[in-house]
Amino acid sequence: MKAMMRAVLAGAAFTLTTSIAAQAADSTAAAVAMVDKGVVFLQKNGKDALIAAINSKNPEFVNETTYLTMRALDGTQLAHPTNPKLIGKNMVVLPDADGKLFRKDIIDQAKKVGKGWVDYRYNNPTNGQIEKKSTYFLKSGDVILEAGIYKGK
Repeated sequence: MKAMMRAVLAGAAFTLTTSIAAQAADSTAAAVAMVDKGVVFLQKNGKDALIAAINSKNPEFVNETTYLTMRALDGTQLAHPTNPKLIGKNMVVLPDADGKLFRKDIIDQAKKVGKGWVDYRYNNPTNGQIEKKSTYFLKSGDVILEAGIYKGK
């Protein structure tokens, strides 16, 4: 009986772990897809059109798991669909909850390698909690397109 119970618990733990990993992979893919969609739009319609689309909360660039933002190479926020107070501001010197200058990391890596991921801890506006977050970024011309995902505590 104990062996059967252990097998059931192990199966449940495996299913839960697999489900969490699949959700994380889905979120990661969603962030990359969001940035890629932004690049295509940018190349087709230009920077001003993408800024307008992001800032107007165009559903093409905002969904339940992530949203697209745009930053200039000097760090100035050009577009942000969920926090318009950030637009026009340069907050490169403001750290995350642990003191990491994650915006500077994004800019530095974008200039050096063009794209990648930066991990940090940030306030999740949906629950007000400080959580782990990863942002995928890609440099396109003189801007950086970004989409982040929260990963929980």
